[in-house]
Amino acid sequence: MSADLAAYPADTSEDAVRAFLGSAHPIDLAAWLALMPVDEAWALLSGLEDARRASVFENLPLGFQVDLAQHMAPDDLARIVGAMNADDRVDLFNQLPAAAQDRLARDLEPSVREDMRRLSTYAEGSAGAIMTSDFAILDADMTAEGAIDALRLQAPGKETIYRSYVVDRDQRLTGSVRLHALILAEGEARIDTLMEPAPVSVTLETDQEDVAKLIARYDLLAIPVLDGAGRLVGIVTHDDAADVMQAEATEDFQKISTVLPFTQNMRQAGIGMLYSRRIVWLALLIFGNLFSGAGIAYFEDVILAYVSLVFFLPLLIDSSGNAGSQSATLMVRALATGDVALSDWRDLLLREAAVAAALGATMAAVVFPLGAWRGGMDIAMTVSLTMFVAVLIGSLVGMSLPFVLSRLRLDPATASGPLVTTISDGLGVILYFTIASLVLNI
Repeated sequence: MSADLAAYPADTSEDAVRAFLGSAHPIDLAAWLALMPVDEAWALLSGLEDARRASVFENLPLGFQVDLAQHMAPDDLARIVGAMNADDRVDLFNQLPAAAQDRLARDLEPSVREDMRRLSTYAEGSAGAIMTSDFAILDADMTAEGAIDALRLQAPGKETIYRSYVVDRDQRLTGSVRLHALILAEGEARIDTLMEPAPVSVTLETDQEDVAKLIARYDLLAIPVLDGAGRLVGIVTHDDAADVMQAEATEDFQKISTVLPFTQNMRQAGIGMLYSRRIVWLALLIFGNLFSGAGIAYFEDVILAYVSLVFFLPLLIDSSGNAGSQSATLMVRALATGDVALSDWRDLLLREAAVAAALGATMAAVVFPLGAWRGGMDIAMTVSLTMFVAVLIGSLVGMSLPFVLSRLRLDPATASGPLVTTISDGLGVILYFTIASLVLNI
């Protein structure tokens, strides 16, 4: 059965729903409940035993969690939050109103409360904000047999035990050891002979996107997070890193389309929020498009002398914009993944010039016979020459703009799509009629 089909019970009778509640995967059950009104979802969720209820609850969309949290009784919320993973409970806590945060904190066990308050203080978008404190630790002087016994005791409250972390008396990280290595080792083998010293780690302030890149680069299940003194304070797991990469990719797609970033999914997004996120850039780009209109007005005499030029205008400026958007998108992605750096700009500019020249020459050859058919050889020469220059300049603008924005410490994702197209349109109009004036001797 596919994941989409598994998310919904085929039979909606009371017995079938009860069976689905008890057997469905928590992720599928959460997806199904998220489609319901809050009161109906809580009526079904409240009937589950505590551990399963918490597992389903933490897989609900964060906005829906907040709605449910404000709908249920405080003691129910405290039981659910107390059973959630440390990083998931902090995400919820940070979204609750101040009064609800205070009430929830009072209802939680002291150790959970202090851990949650500590994790909630880290800056949004940092490793500290996405880490969990549910990690397994071992001593370097333990034996493999003793370490396995220790992990049996720690496992129920930890997010993962596939890799444990070795710390000294001051909680400074000295190494890490895989569960696989412990199982295969002789019982009396010491941990300090089995561990991997100086594991890859990050600090509390490391950007969450950089954390996710490190996890992907070194193929880690989790990465340790250290404070300024080198003490182990948490780990970021691969599933949280995947969530970060998905969120970052979504934000980049939004920026590429000149939409101000938002975190709600499209089903939950309201009309007012979508309007406010889209209108800003659309309004700003109006002024950019005025340059195209001003260019057309300036060359009015050229247009009146050769009306056939207007036929090719959309074709030429769209080709320039499309070529620029291609270049910008490729560069934005390359900068985001670390494939290229700001220092590579000059080499990439020369290569892009060669590629754009080849593209422009090919497209010029395609439009030349169209120009000859529509207005004769002079028009054909004008259109094909403009096509070559417009595609060349549009591509170079599209490639360079992400680097310029990065140099200004702005997000290069805003360089793609409508922004590059608007700039290329204005330049294309001026180029077209300037070349026409020269070739046609107007």
